[in-house]
Amino acid sequence: MGAVGLLYVGAVLFINGLMLVGAIPGKSAGILNFFVGGMQVIFPTLIILGADGDQATIFGAAGLYLFGFTYLYVAILQFTGISGEGLGWFSLFVVFCATVIGILQFTLVDDPVFGVIWLIWAVLWFLFFLVLGLGKESLTRTTGWFTIFISHMTGTIPAFLLLLGEYETTTGYALIVALAAALSLGVAWVLGHGADPPKTSTAPAASIAPAASTAPATSTRPA
Repeated sequence: MGAVGLLYVGAVLFINGLMLVGAIPGKSAGILNFFVGGMQVIFPTLIILGADGDQATIFGAAGLYLFGFTYLYVAILQFTGISGEGLGWFSLFVVFCATVIGILQFTLVDDPVFGVIWLIWAVLWFLFFLVLGLGKESLTRTTGWFTIFISHMTGTIPAFLLLLGEYETTTGYALIVALAAALSLGVAWVLGHGADPPKTSTAPAASIAPAASTAPATSTRPA
């Protein structure tokens, strides 16, 4: 279930990134956010109901609600036109949670690759906070391009590796992911400050935000 959920995290991040750069309208992206957000709320509920009081399992599932609610929040904003300041400040809370979970990946789980992935998500959500919470709309397209790049790096690719039983976590691989993310952020900055976005987009920056996922059970990998 973790690998399947992670695959759809990659999908929703990709779609939300396209929305942020103005390639697709907000309502079109909102539909997938409803689907994935619903999944990220239903799954942890089932996990907790079947946990039989196991605290590690409950802790892992509880984090899923953070991001399930984020996806649903994004979808609601797109269909109602409500401003995104609340989601922006909620994203700052997610930044804190993602940072803690990332550290725990290094110290408790001994999974440096997902430790780096969680820290990348923390950076991404901090950008959401800047755009939505603080109104830094000049960063909207940079955030969108970064979201597109890391959607595959932190979602699609590790999901397929997990599904195929080929996932490995080492310090070397973690460094490669970290360097790729840093390069992606640099390229996103250049693209974000280039040409004007397409005029076909109907989604205002103040009501846009992508989302990510947290981890189930004790693995702290997305579900």
